Amino acid sequence: MTNAPDFLNLPDGTKLAYRKSDGQGPTVIWCGGLKSDMESTKATFLEHWAQERSQAFIRFDYYGHGVSDGVFTEGTISRWSDDIIAILDALCEEKCIFIGSSMGGWAAFLAALERSDRVEGIILINPAPDFTEKLTYAAWTEAQKKNLEKNGIVYEPSGYEEPYAYSKKLMDDGRARQILDAPILLNCPIRILQGAEDSVVPPDHSRKIVKAVESEDVTYTLVKGGDHSLSREQDLMLLAQILSGLLY
Repeated sequence: MTNAPDFLNLPDGTKLAYRKSDGQGPTVIWCGGLKSDMESTKATFLEHWAQERSQAFIRFDYYGHGVSDGVFTEGTISRWSDDIIAILDALCEEKCIFIGSSMGGWAAFLAALERSDRVEGIILINPAPDFTEKLTYAAWTEAQKKNLEKNGIVYEPSGYEEPYAYSKKLMDDGRARQILDAPILLNCPIRILQGAEDSVVPPDHSRKIVKAVESEDVTYTLVKGGDHSLSREQDLMLLAQILSGLLY
């Protein structure tokens, strides 16, 4: 039976659930995707990998995700990036490496821009910066767009038990926090893993990061046959290899 997670108390009275493995720095912080949680395949794989190497590691649930406090439809990209910052500030004494998956890549970028002196590197898995505007809203029908304005929410199927719920609050915040249309002022090493068969985040979208980011230490790896999850055994081994390259 899995032990209960620890909780970080935030200034607004809510709590974020997390699991921390002590070890050598920098601390690796897992930043999951939209509707995902810290029990995902990649998050638990990375924890075991880190523990075997005595590497400091944290996985956590955003506000409104998993067993953290909050209502999902009240969450925004800004809120979730602030959650990453809160985890970093409260639980890490040394520098960190962010690993952001899908939406978590966007949130990790926003957090890194606020704490650039604390971030030693970033790994992105099928990253989805600006997805609310450039991928989701751009693909909606006029009826869906009108429904957002009228009812304040649009539902779409997801790979989880519940559908994606795109609130007007999330969409408005996402429009305001876009980062791909201007230089991304980060100079740390950045590693991007992209599934060639990803139907959620097309390779053409994530590839825009390479041009936008200021850092010259950027690699982009297109994974043949890889989907949006990139959770096959070979995908996990590749992720571990790339993480090792940043740590050692």
